[in-house]
Amino acid sequence: MSKKENSAKRVSENISAFKCPLCESEMRVVEHKSLICTNNHTFDFAKQGYVNLMTQQSNSHYSKELFEARKNIINDTDLYAEMHGSISNVINDSMDTSINPFLIVDLGCGEGSHLQRIIEECGCDAITGVGLDIAKEGIVAAAKSYENPIWLVGDLAKSPLADHSFCVILNILSPSNYKEFKRMLVQDGLVIKVVPGSNYLKEIREALFESSEKKEYKNDDTISLFNEHFKLIHNIKLNYTKILSKEELYNLVRMTPLAWSGDQDRINAFSNQDSAEITVDLEILVGINK
Repeated sequence: MSKKENSAKRVSENISAFKCPLCESEMRVVEHKSLICTNNHTFDFAKQGYVNLMTQQSNSHYSKELFEARKNIINDTDLYAEMHGSISNVINDSMDTSINPFLIVDLGCGEGSHLQRIIEECGCDAITGVGLDIAKEGIVAAAKSYENPIWLVGDLAKSPLADHSFCVILNILSPSNYKEFKRMLVQDGLVIKVVPGSNYLKEIREALFESSEKKEYKNDDTISLFNEHFKLIHNIKLNYTKILSKEELYNLVRMTPLAWSGDQDRINAFSNQDSAEITVDLEILVGINK
């Protein structure tokens, strides 16, 4: 079975979780080739194994190279291993094993490596993962690398995901749309949002920016807004350091938007170190849909 056919099959098996992003009507898979709504709006499956459900072209600044670097960091280092383990434990502890498929969606999934690793850590065949991102380059990379999840190019503002369809929403270091999250979640479904702490990747900020222009992370407002929409049941704080090699530092800089505005000489100096200690400082907010 080709990637295109496998993607169509996975969507068909979970078709009730989808709606037309143009008219919000129900959809169906036709000939393992297209996703078509009742008003005949048609979205074709790509040969790489994803479907593009954008209603207009996006202007994402995230490049193929950025997603390649992010994949390498997530898969070839253990920089985010503690985060993956913590999230999978939360999912397993709360999971209703009678629900099959148990749908998890990663909103703002990028190239899909976080979602893939979390599903693997959960180790449950009932889980079906869905990854959605507005950046086509990220979804193309996800579909090429990971066949089991469903990969979608889509915009939360014109969402292709149906009401009350998902047991868990992941939102990892990505912007939120809580109105949409609440609409998509089942009753008592979980939102798991990862936000950076004040020391997250501080070594990059210290290396790339003058003291006066360092980009500090403050997430008090983010946490407050989360609490307005969901009942917070866990706030897991992770703070640790990892030693990265020269090649890994090169990928770390390539994967972060911090480098977009950094001085090139500083970027080169940081990337050319033989190794460096890198700080991971994250908060994992776990909320129940009120």
